[in-house]
Amino acid sequence: MTSTTAAEAARRDARWRAARPVLAVVFWVGCWQVAATALDQQILLVPPGEVVVRLVELGGTADFWATVWHSFARIVSGFGAATIVGVLLAALAATSRVVDALVTPLATAIRTTPVVSFIILVLMWSGSGRLAFLISFMMVAPIIYTNVLEGIHRRDRALLEVAEVFGIPLVRRIPAIDVPAVLPYLVAGCRVGVGLAWKSGIAAEVIGLPQGSIGERLYQAKIFLSTADVFAWTLVVIALSFAVEKAVLVLLGRSQRSPSRVGSR
Repeated sequence: MTSTTAAEAARRDARWRAARPVLAVVFWVGCWQVAATALDQQILLVPPGEVVVRLVELGGTADFWATVWHSFARIVSGFGAATIVGVLLAALAATSRVVDALVTPLATAIRTTPVVSFIILVLMWSGSGRLAFLISFMMVAPIIYTNVLEGIHRRDRALLEVAEVFGIPLVRRIPAIDVPAVLPYLVAGCRVGVGLAWKSGIAAEVIGLPQGSIGERLYQAKIFLSTADVFAWTLVVIALSFAVEKAVLVLLGRSQRSPSRVGSR
């Protein structure tokens, strides 16, 4: 009887966890609707229903999907390149004091510099074609570098000493010891980095106005006072960022499970 009750409680808890995000979204959409009705100024705040209608209208055009792909390809590529470079630099900094002394202050400087400064410099140096890629890369790389380097420093010293005593080769030690220790820090960095890549990348597009980008569409919506378009494109960015974050976490989750199998061989 106790086990049956515990199973029922577990099922209720699972249903609640599944329903909680939906209920939260419904609550905030309701607040949005109430605020739009009370304000009654569509140029300032459009009701959610009209935003959905406009989003469906946009989604039925080929130009919409071309615009989405334009920004998606550049921002995701910037995030991916930043992740690879950040991990490699952290690995080098962990083994070389020279690399650590050179790269760590640079990463700190980039993190603390306003993104608009980099946007202006990139526009001066290379134009708007690669703007979203470069800005996403520059904003994410220091985050990944710092998190991964911290994870490397936090490895279990006892396990490393055991591996050294028993002469475990590097190709077996890395997946068995290093990756499980560092991966949670990489996951945390990617959680922050995905959102930061989209925020900075879209902001760069709004300023640089590369042709056929989401940022250009947002700027045009602002010029023509099309508030519904502003909200619609904003929802698109939120959905893309959420989807990319989930995909990255799934991939890293699979990587997190695979080292245990490698180490058990």
